Amino acid sequence: MVPELVEKYIFMVQTFVEAGDAGLTWPQFQSRWESRYGTVYPRRSFVNHRAAVEEVFGVAITCDRSTNRYRIDRGESAVDKREAVDYLINTFTVNSLLTLGKERLSGRVAVEDVPSGQKWLTVAMQAMLDNAVLRIEYRKYLSRETDARTIRPYAVKEFEKRWYLVAWSEEAGQLRTYALDRIKALERTGGSFKMPRDFDVDELFRDSYGIYLPEGETPVLVKLRATERESAYLQDLPLHPSQVSIGPNLFALRVIPNPNFLMELCKRADRLEVLEPAELREAVRQALNNAIQLYEN
Repeated sequence: MVPELVEKYIFMVQTFVEAGDAGLTWPQFQSRWESRYGTVYPRRSFVNHRAAVEEVFGVAITCDRSTNRYRIDRGESAVDKREAVDYLINTFTVNSLLTLGKERLSGRVAVEDVPSGQKWLTVAMQAMLDNAVLRIEYRKYLSRETDARTIRPYAVKEFEKRWYLVAWSEEAGQLRTYALDRIKALERTGGSFKMPRDFDVDELFRDSYGIYLPEGETPVLVKLRATERESAYLQDLPLHPSQVSIGPNLFALRVIPNPNFLMELCKRADRLEVLEPAELREAVRQALNNAIQLYEN
């Protein structure tokens, strides 16, 4: 959990990132802060927070005295505003231990890069907090064209080093998932929405695997036989929340066998055998046979 004060620093940086080169006047930022946190925001606190953001993150929020507008400093000695967002996300992805400082932990902490989270993640999450309707330009895989979508951002979900936005598509009239790294442009429409009271992203994906939204499919009972080594891994990190042990190196889980799940089984094919259902076993066998053909040819 990000400490409350640090979360406020992130909000300050993100607000000025969204403002761009035009920046914000003090009253404009004050209004956004008070709308976000519901408390009076004195100018002295603004001065202190700017200083803290520069000290902790190396991000300078400077004032153009000719216009009295504040913005992220893009000078040579400061962090570029895009890099500022990347830095914040990468810093708080690991855990609060990183706040000990780069100097004390230099060379001792390794973090996997998650490219899809570095551009739109904080923007999307802020829109979720505000229940703000978004307009995005989205490009599907294997497509050269982008499509405009009007969406209501409900949740974000991470899967295999990619971040996805779970949103209600106003054009489709149903929920959709959007890979953040496929979003080419994003802006607020000025509209707002009311979040469904019973929405829970974990419950939504309870019977699914990965980022495929369930579309009326019924989960099936899957039985697996693992090697002894793989069995130890599965005990520590289950494939799915429904996974249970049913015998020595034997496991069962109830899941919708979507393409993400099939891909995962193929990745572990030399260590994990599908026993049931027969249809899933055949699908894995066929996928592996296709892989063999690539190398034989």
